[in-house]
Amino acid sequence: MAIGIESILVQKFKNCELQNTQTDVIAIEKPVALIYNGISHVVMMATPKDLHYFAMGFSLTENIIQSVNDIYGIDIIDTPKGIEVQIELSSRRFSELKEKRRNLTGRTGCGICGTEQIEQVCQVIPTLPRINQIKLADFSGSLNSLLQVQQVGQQTGCTHAAVWLDLKGQFMAGFEDIGRHVALDKLLGFRAMQLPNNPNYQHGVVLVSSRASYEMVQKTAKCGVEFLLAVSAATSMAVDLAKQCHLTLLGFFRGDKGVIYSGDDRLA
Repeated sequence: MAIGIESILVQKFKNCELQNTQTDVIAIEKPVALIYNGISHVVMMATPKDLHYFAMGFSLTENIIQSVNDIYGIDIIDTPKGIEVQIELSSRRFSELKEKRRNLTGRTGCGICGTEQIEQVCQVIPTLPRINQIKLADFSGSLNSLLQVQQVGQQTGCTHAAVWLDLKGQFMAGFEDIGRHVALDKLLGFRAMQLPNNPNYQHGVVLVSSRASYEMVQKTAKCGVEFLLAVSAATSMAVDLAKQCHLTLLGFFRGDKGVIYSGDDRLA
């Protein structure tokens, strides 16, 4: 059985009539605490796999670190109540974290729930360069890549996915999670860890199975990615931020059709 799935007994109904009890599979959801140098910073509900990539991606997109070199080690510890991700942070970054430390309780639906001040929501995102251009025709079959990584999702219908495509639309990597933000953080963390030795991850496209919220745009742009394609819609703040930082943002993406919210100059 795939990691992140467990079997339970359920009773189903069809045509409003109860059926016999049978075995079904559901996605495992666990609290995951990110602990920096012994101090717990945030607890997120997540699918318990690929958590070292999640820790790296979250640390990058939350401005806790500036590069993968700021983290010296990551240990995953399974406890009776959940999972602890012990992160060894550089002294400089840990000092900065303590200064701006906030009490976050994360949720799968909204990664910024618990932020204490409005100013903490809106990070300053540098304007993205216009280096790359893509041909939409190259991405006509890209939706299949989401299914490729949703091993838990295909059996439970319960996960989101985020994948990395090269500029020709070819699948390179992808991750799933019950939380869309967590799936994206896993992908961005993986990408950051590949970059020192694999320049193919420098330029590419992020495709997500969810809507494009403000935070999804923020995380993508924070990592210097020029393209974000979303299967569902974009929110007003997401569109505003995408325009401000010059991110190319597409919604209702179906491969051969969609909505262009910003950055059409990168599209052909």
